[in-house]
Amino acid sequence: MAVRPIVKYPSPLLRIVTDPVRHFDEDLRQLAADLVDTMRAAPGIGITGSHIGVLQRVVVIELPGAGKPSIYVNPAIVEASTEMIRHTEGSISMPGVTEELERHARVSVGFQDLDGAEHVEEAEGLLAVCHQHEIDQLDGLFWIQRLSRLRRDRLIKRYGKLAGSSRQSISRSDDR
Repeated sequence: MAVRPIVKYPSPLLRIVTDPVRHFDEDLRQLAADLVDTMRAAPGIGITGSHIGVLQRVVVIELPGAGKPSIYVNPAIVEASTEMIRHTEGSISMPGVTEELERHARVSVGFQDLDGAEHVEEAEGLLAVCHQHEIDQLDGLFWIQRLSRLRRDRLIKRYGKLAGSSRQSISRSDDR
């Protein structure tokens, strides 16, 4: 187990669609353990392989009071409610800034565990938000892309100030 360096915005690695996990082996278990350690050190409540530069579909989520982290391999949303909720989001790849987003209030997530067994999890509230946020990341959709252009530009400017850099050093690659 190790704390790995976190890929920071605006790295293009955060915009790449990750590959499905095909080998359920000791390397996958090590990756999951490293993700847990890295997420806790950040600190955060969710992390993906792409947050540490490993472009595989692996997610770890640990909500406050959960007791232990949950590991999701090859997760996908299989059903989502029509009801929406608003929640404040951020990213360990863009520390110090948050913004409110609208997400589905409830989702069903299909995934595999570290042994390759298939499962479906019903989630609502914060857990549903986390699933959607992290699965977006696996699909190469960084969370700020869900903001309006104005809100995204303001957030990038705030992040640039926090990161100690000028606006020119922050990429404009999130305009697609």
